[in-house]
Amino acid sequence: MKKALITGVTGQDGSFLSEFLLGKDYEVHGTIRRSSVDFRERIAHLEGNPHFHLHYADLGDSLSLMQVIGKVRPDEIYNLAAQSHVQVSFDSPEFTANVDATGVLRVLEAVRLCGLTETCHIYQASTSELYGKVEEVPQNENTPFHPYSPYAVAKLYGHWIVKEYREAYNMFCCSGILFNHESERRGETFVTRKITLAAARIVQGKQDKLYLGNLSSLRDWGYAKDYVECMWLMLQNDKPEDFVIATGVQHSVRDFCYYAFKHVGIELEFVGEGSDEKGVVKSIDPQSPAIANSQLAVGDVLIEVSPDFFRPTDVVNLWGDPSKAREKLGWNPQKTTFEELVRIMVESDMAKVAVERASEHITTNLVEYLEKGIVK
Repeated sequence: MKKALITGVTGQDGSFLSEFLLGKDYEVHGTIRRSSVDFRERIAHLEGNPHFHLHYADLGDSLSLMQVIGKVRPDEIYNLAAQSHVQVSFDSPEFTANVDATGVLRVLEAVRLCGLTETCHIYQASTSELYGKVEEVPQNENTPFHPYSPYAVAKLYGHWIVKEYREAYNMFCCSGILFNHESERRGETFVTRKITLAAARIVQGKQDKLYLGNLSSLRDWGYAKDYVECMWLMLQNDKPEDFVIATGVQHSVRDFCYYAFKHVGIELEFVGEGSDEKGVVKSIDPQSPAIANSQLAVGDVLIEVSPDFFRPTDVVNLWGDPSKAREKLGWNPQKTTFEELVRIMVESDMAKVAVERASEHITTNLVEYLEKGIVK
């Protein structure tokens, strides 16, 4: 039985990859950080599996990585742990560099010092943000990098140190240049989850309006559950190579909003330009179950642009070319279409908001009963 070690196992990609590898009969080990708050929601359903194990380690602590890697002696390592939010990297650039740049070096050194150079295959989660101020579209493995945020600069170090260890020590280590990949497990601070949660909350009367940044930003959005398969395929390849992991299809933030609200029965039209642009209800589908109890009306403004969400430097045109992964690895980059991805996320958030509403209703009734002395 092969053994895999996943850093960042509690994240979106880590949870999907754990499920995927367990389905391939791997023994899966994951690292989690010691903290006052323990977030394991995405992997809670896996913790009873006898082939799934958790260890405490941190990319900022080389000794903890040495201990875990030396103990597990994995056949494969997937380094998915990172400070992965671009906006946060402007607020916490030093922390981002310590984890996303030097953290990669710590993993590689731990493998080398534990004597696993010849046996352990390493996957590094790189990012399309490396292209930053893009110099050509679409972007492939040979497109020049131009990082445009502290996050991207830190990730560029991680990308290049992997190349250095591959050449200097003949290690099987490679980077997947991941374009935007989303899912129902995406963190709520990311724009895609902000949109799908807002669609669910607005139609269920829990939110009035959604505020966003640049609606014209273009991204290549894929489904994270599909992307983890490509990570695995990269480590089964005959030799270590870097690959772009993308769909090859591009959409704007505006498109994402349109399809998210369309799925709950609201057709939006966008009026105005730049910071004055707004998403307005154009029509409402009376047959949509989601809209049954909604108080929304044609003409309501549901989306507005806020300067608070503009970054000091912003990447506006990311579009990946997955040809190499398709041809060399046999990976299907469009197993899940863009519209299907949005539907999956919206349906999940509709259910989440419905549960929240039910819970609030029960709590409100209980408080009223207590106040009236009905329940003691």
